[in-house]
Amino acid sequence: MRIQLLCCCAVLTGATCFAQAASEEAAKPIPVATVGGQPILDDELTPLIEGQLRQLQYQEYLARRKALDDVINQKLIAGKAAETGLAPEEFLRQTVDNKLPEPGENEVKAFYFRQRNLSNIPFDQVKAQVLTVLKQQNVQRARQEYFETLRESADVKVMLQPPRVRVSEDAARELGSPDAPVSIVEFADFECPYCQKAFGTMKELVKKYDGQVRLSFRDFPLEELHPGTRRASEAARCATEQGKFWAYHDLLFTSSAKLSDTELMEHAREADLDVPRFNTCLKDRKVDSQIDEDVRAGIQAGVSGTPAFFINGVFLNGYQPLSAFESAIDQELASLKGKATKVESPGN
Repeated sequence: MRIQLLCCCAVLTGATCFAQAASEEAAKPIPVATVGGQPILDDELTPLIEGQLRQLQYQEYLARRKALDDVINQKLIAGKAAETGLAPEEFLRQTVDNKLPEPGENEVKAFYFRQRNLSNIPFDQVKAQVLTVLKQQNVQRARQEYFETLRESADVKVMLQPPRVRVSEDAARELGSPDAPVSIVEFADFECPYCQKAFGTMKELVKKYDGQVRLSFRDFPLEELHPGTRRASEAARCATEQGKFWAYHDLLFTSSAKLSDTELMEHAREADLDVPRFNTCLKDRKVDSQIDEDVRAGIQAGVSGTPAFFINGVFLNGYQPLSAFESAIDQELASLKGKATKVESPGN
């Protein structure tokens, strides 16, 4: 018995050593090329393409989420159709499609004038085509609304999670309670029209979710598109030095004038800044490195345009309606509440 026990121990020890050696071998840096005998390691590539990889991860998630939603909808419809003895597609036609009113003449014309590629073709020549496309869009919209109604009354749980990115905040440019459980980090450009649209949405969210949401601003000037945006970012940074970032931020987004140096100085007076100090800051350009740091952080996180938002690390790209932010925030709050309940429940 003693001999058998020693043999077993030897076998286990050998297996453990082999597994450890294999693990150490897998952990070694992987060369992907050599130059003059010197290796280029795979790890050296990651910092150069990190942002692109983030974008690919997000696109993969969106594709998976769309496929998942389609499958969920199919199962919900199949269940409802089985109750009537109809095939799913026929059930949808009778329940949704056939109940839609025929588009009126004014609705068809309004749709026609919204299509720029048709505006040079006489309406009478494309009326039948426009009517067909409009009816298809109405059917798609009505079906989607019906799917959402089914989901509300069904036991649907989605476990697929979006990728999350750790994006740091700037306490000097933060709005809302610093202890709020939901963090929104916004990358924006002061001359971007969609950022200007998002400006009001962000204010409304912080007000509506008082104590639950905090907003942090970070610079992402798109200089190739907006020549004056870099200077506006510098001016806002100079206002930050005097503790007046949000007052200055609001003036930049509500101004209808071009953001020239004259305009930027006028905003400084309106925000009640120390104007000579502000002017010195602008001339010295000492905030340039801070703006560059924001841009690098955005690129690494996968930002390629503005506005871009990270809600507790979950990417929300471009200008979105208020409802999209509310949905994302409500999901985060529900998730955090669920985690807290599990921790606090007796026996867990």
